[in-house]
Amino acid sequence: MKFYLILIMEMISATLFPLFLKMIEPFILHYCNYQERCHQEVRNKLYDAGITGPEVERQIALLIENGILNEERFAKAFAGGKFRIKKWGRVKIKQQLKLRKVADYCIRKGLAEIGDEDYAATLRLIAERKAEALKREKNKLVGEGKLYRFLVQKGYEHDLVADLVKDLL
Repeated sequence: MKFYLILIMEMISATLFPLFLKMIEPFILHYCNYQERCHQEVRNKLYDAGITGPEVERQIALLIENGILNEERFAKAFAGGKFRIKKWGRVKIKQQLKLRKVADYCIRKGLAEIGDEDYAATLRLIAERKAEALKREKNKLVGEGKLYRFLVQKGYEHDLVADLVKDLL
């Protein structure tokens, strides 16, 4: 893609270059319509396409104005999906959203999509499954450590994990 973009940019005169940039918008439109995206993902995609400077911000502003790009909607979809499908905890989801440079307000809205009852039930379910797999462990303390690390690595809060590990093993 970059090779073709460079060739086209060399072929087009400086006066026609702004018209060429308008052709990029359908590409980004398709990218954003395929799934919810955060601003940083779109910005990176535009940079990868060879667009730089104020044109990137103009493209993002157009997408926001038309309701195609919405970080709050992205945060809700991301948090809900990662929780339901990958069984991630709130800590890991928050960390990943921060990594994508999503605003704190949007992160809070996204995490609010996860109900407390569902959260506790999911934590218990994956803890029970892992505890069952660790029953063969001869040393109980080693098994507890493995279960604790597994649940914390999945992104669940330390205090919830510690209480649950004591109950299960």
